[in-house]
Amino acid sequence: MGWVADMHSPSRQGYVSITFTGQEGGGSYNNSKQWRRQSCWRKWKQLSRLQRSVILFILVLLFICGISSYPTVTDHFRGLTGGELEKDTSSVLRPVIPHLLPEPVKQVPPLLPEQPSQRKLSNKRGPPALQNRLQKKGNASEPHDKAANVKKEEGVISWRGSVINNHQAIDGAKDGSPSNQEANSTQESVSKWLEVVRESFRHAWKGYKDFAWGHDELRPISKSYSEWFGLGLTLIDALDTMWILGLKEEFEEAKSWVATELTFNKNVDVNLFESTIRILGGLLSTYHLTGDTLFLDKAKDIGSRLMPAFNTPSKIPYSDVNIGKGTAHPPRWTSDSTVAEVTSIQLEFRELSRLTKDPQYEAAVAEVMTQVHKLDGKLDGLVPMFINTNSGQFTHQGIYTLGARADSYYEYLLKQWVQGGKKEDQLMEDYLQAVEGVKKNLLQKSSPNGLTFVGEVSHGQFSPKMDHLVCFLPGTLALGAHNGLPADHMDLAKQLMETCYQMYVHMETGLSPEIVHFNMHQGSTRDVEVKLADRHNLLRPETVESLFYLYRFTKDHKYRVWGWEILKSFNKYTKVSSGGYTSINNVRDLDYPSPRDKMESFFLGETLKYLYLLFSDDPDLISLDQYVFNTEAHPLPIWPSTA
Repeated sequence: MGWVADMHSPSRQGYVSITFTGQEGGGSYNNSKQWRRQSCWRKWKQLSRLQRSVILFILVLLFICGISSYPTVTDHFRGLTGGELEKDTSSVLRPVIPHLLPEPVKQVPPLLPEQPSQRKLSNKRGPPALQNRLQKKGNASEPHDKAANVKKEEGVISWRGSVINNHQAIDGAKDGSPSNQEANSTQESVSKWLEVVRESFRHAWKGYKDFAWGHDELRPISKSYSEWFGLGLTLIDALDTMWILGLKEEFEEAKSWVATELTFNKNVDVNLFESTIRILGGLLSTYHLTGDTLFLDKAKDIGSRLMPAFNTPSKIPYSDVNIGKGTAHPPRWTSDSTVAEVTSIQLEFRELSRLTKDPQYEAAVAEVMTQVHKLDGKLDGLVPMFINTNSGQFTHQGIYTLGARADSYYEYLLKQWVQGGKKEDQLMEDYLQAVEGVKKNLLQKSSPNGLTFVGEVSHGQFSPKMDHLVCFLPGTLALGAHNGLPADHMDLAKQLMETCYQMYVHMETGLSPEIVHFNMHQGSTRDVEVKLADRHNLLRPETVESLFYLYRFTKDHKYRVWGWEILKSFNKYTKVSSGGYTSINNVRDLDYPSPRDKMESFFLGETLKYLYLLFSDDPDLISLDQYVFNTEAHPLPIWPSTA
């Protein structure tokens, strides 16, 4: 050892050989206690001051790191041994979005919004990977640590002058997140979820009442309103929701407005389809639920004012009607109508004829279905998106989708058949053919996780593009299977239901975009991609609608859990503190989802209604053996059988 030789004269070199007797390899380190007692202190004293300082610094740093990491390690393994690992192996695909993950123990306070620095880190990580059923990793420790360190405060996200309130929204965390407590499946926890839906409705209604009363739609950020038809669209759309949710005080306020303020004698153009499904459908539904003829009288009024739309050369209705002048016309830019629109008004007009004993309404919409049934230009039962009101023929042929402009055609084939007591075979046959057409032409699987999705065909070319609107299909397929159609429709419904749920899970906010594109090529690292222009969320109902049907028919609790997660995300990222909810522009940006300042009427008419029915344990609350929902979630009675 060189440093020993410096200490002693050459005449005492034998000292060195005696001191290190038994050492292997000359100067190699020996960790025996005897050697340490004799030599370590001398060795330390001979180090320079700089060397000693460096060593002390390293030791202190290691000590601090050890202390700080100890709780994280122990908490992680405590979570695994506490049963969390087993829960990850359940059939439910759990989201890996930090703000949706459950707390490890009940005592952890409810998650509040991430601090700005945390949100930016989340953005840099990119979209969470799909959590495969085969994954069994307990990977929730990082979000758990974040949750434990979040300050208990009023949770708000400030968006350039607007304030969106979170703390009320995540009441579910106080109640126990559905994935970390066995009590989820009990009536007690589901009752709490029901109350969160009621509170969400009350909050949305407060915004509408304060800033948009009697107008069509609330603009919650600017605390104002927008008009579409000038007919109190949100109020009418929400009437039956309030009745179903048991919000009688709010219902009575709205009823008073309908009785004293609502008039259809206005010089205004309305869209035939939208006014039929929202206004006529909403009034008919509310009449059936309440028995109050006020709503039937209003339904008769609007129904008769919409009839001029059918005065066309082909009997295919125009898209627009002036309900004050009694005139109708196509859009300014075309003489075409949308196939979905002209074939998704039948439930309402048929029911109006049944109630009024006036056959003109049913005859008009039946003629449309008869003509569409006969038309050329279909692809294995799939229809194009446009139809000409002069010729009665399909136009823009070659494009087939279950998304916008075609979606509810397929829904109403089945639902008319159900509404009429399953006697109209032509409707059922067209529906069955269309489902086979979907399987043959539009159904594919994504890579790497094999999600089943419905794409589009354009002039023979397949596109892996899927609108959120297509997520009505799992519920429709399940409804058909429930009514005696092939059992494999239910199998497909379950596969597509999971895909629609994953469209939420893949996004940082836990909310689905309007459109996704699925990856199909081998080697893909994620199943979905979202273009910048498609990243908005309009508070749409289709996924929770299908969750409701799947739960009603299977009683599988996971569908409720999925709905609960979606509700929490709506409350966290779209709830505006002054009242109401807003659609957002970017579901991928936790830091700034970019509010659009609009609450669509269907958020109250459909989304919250279906969530409430999903969480309700009462199968007779709008029994699916007694009612059929129109495409705006307004329940209409299934016609009684006649001898």
